[in-house]
Amino acid sequence: MIKILLAEDERDMSAALVAVLQHSGYHVDPVYDGAAALQKGTDNTYDCMVFDIMMPKMDGLEVVKHLRDSGDVTPVIMLTAKAEVDDRITGLDAGADDYLTKPFAMGELLARIRSMTRRNNTFTPSKLSAGHVELDVEEQSLSCKNSIRLANKETKLMKFFMLNSGKALSTDAIFSYVWQDEDDVDNGIVWIYVSYLREKLEAINADVEIDGDKGEDFILVTKETADPV
Repeated sequence: MIKILLAEDERDMSAALVAVLQHSGYHVDPVYDGAAALQKGTDNTYDCMVFDIMMPKMDGLEVVKHLRDSGDVTPVIMLTAKAEVDDRITGLDAGADDYLTKPFAMGELLARIRSMTRRNNTFTPSKLSAGHVELDVEEQSLSCKNSIRLANKETKLMKFFMLNSGKALSTDAIFSYVWQDEDDVDNGIVWIYVSYLREKLEAINADVEIDGDKGEDFILVTKETADPV
């Protein structure tokens, strides 16, 4: 199920948006201030984030900038009551992907979300990094002090870890991302492929590792700060 982080401080507006989004089949985590949005966005994985600009504690632009600076590439749609061009430019410069000015039609928001999530599922950065480890997605190679080739599913799994470095990823979330179109396997395969990646990270003398146990959460961390999940 597609997960959305919704940050809107107007409670009535938030409740209405949550109702529509849930009715449309999305899982929604609502928060009501910028600090909570940043915390949720940092700790969890989402397919799309919808942020109001004017929020208590931290505005939406600050939240997006912090998330982008940390390497988070989740699509972000900004909501604002302001129509000035400068505000739109500022939002896009901060790292937002799209913009909706209040009042807006719920159907338009749903269309924007569908567009963002489709783009996110098909967009593949050519290179990703965590610590001193680099993943070349197109070449399917993993490198640090030396390089090693990855299989297709290993590449997709490593990509997911790198896009969410430092975040706890559930076995079910990993399975859904990597094996979403396959009906002949179960989530037990996640542990097998995590084990493959661990061996390959060791082989290239990586300074990052995958923490976690079979059937639980996994997290990509630097070896200096590695803690059990």
